[in-house]
Amino acid sequence: MPILGIIASQNRPRTFTVDYLVVAGGGGGGSASYGGGGGAGGLRCTVTATGGGGSLETALTLSPATNYTVTIGGGGAVSTSGENSVFSTITSTGGGGGSTNNNGQNGGSGGGASGSTGGAKTGGTRTTNEGYAGGNSGATDTGGAGGGGAGDVGVSPAGYPPNTTAGAGGNGIATSITNSSVYYAGGGGGGWTNPGTGGLGGGGKGRSTSGGDAVAGTANTGGGGGGAFDPVAAAGGSGVVILRYPDTLTITLGAGVTGTTPAASGGFKRTTITAAGVGNTVSWA
Repeated sequence: MPILGIIASQNRPRTFTVDYLVVAGGGGGGSASYGGGGGAGGLRCTVTATGGGGSLETALTLSPATNYTVTIGGGGAVSTSGENSVFSTITSTGGGGGSTNNNGQNGGSGGGASGSTGGAKTGGTRTTNEGYAGGNSGATDTGGAGGGGAGDVGVSPAGYPPNTTAGAGGNGIATSITNSSVYYAGGGGGGWTNPGTGGLGGGGKGRSTSGGDAVAGTANTGGGGGGAFDPVAAAGGSGVVILRYPDTLTITLGAGVTGTTPAASGGFKRTTITAAGVGNTVSWA
């Protein structure tokens, strides 16, 4: 081996540390009357805060010239849960779909329960340390409940009369892994006369009885989709993976992986991955 090659090999780190944000796809809002909001995608993070009120995750110790799996979960269609997102050994769970005349679906954050005259219904349950449960609906006539977010439970609406406002989606959490504070994984709002607002972090607003459209969860935030007062609900937002690593390294995105790496700052590079199918990989050198 040439002398320069030997020196480069000797200077390459044997291992390095990667901080991560892994957000799964958000659940779709519930269709039909009084649909519940979609739950946010599960959120796991090593910087600032993580989902569900848990302790910060631990950064991963990785090796150069090694392929690591990455998958970006898609947002759920109407009344359907989102897909999981993956980085290496870390998996975040897709958000629970909002309810259609039933209980909310379980997920990273739970989907909101449907409001109706057919008896009380419960929000979907959460995945521990990834998000919060969806809101419940009462035995009396209520709007759809909000989907859970990474930072808060979905809101359970009060009954009618006099209330005519659906439950809001639970807020997501803010992390500064990109060197700016940004919210991710907000729950979707329920549908009713006055639709529920989406939670901070890409949650979509529900649909009103007076018309308009339910709002989809924002792409690459894991936000839940808004529920509907009639069949026009909205899909959840796709997930995202953000990686922070020493600026002495260069990342290689495998075939099928879409991402961006801005200029380094503070001794780190940060790569935001917005699309990657099952079996796709990244590596470093």
